[in-house]
Amino acid sequence: MADDQERIRVSATRARAGSTPGITRYILAISLVAVIVVMAYILLS
Repeated sequence: MADDQERIRVSATRARAGSTPGITRYILAISLVAVIVVMAYILLS
């Protein structure tokens, strides 16, 4: 059994259990632009 005071070292890739695709930033950007457009439309109409 592991000691509670012992630090566990794991690489970033193993901790994430995979890779992070670059498409996430594009989805975030498109969503942000869509929200701004919808809110502007609601505000101006």
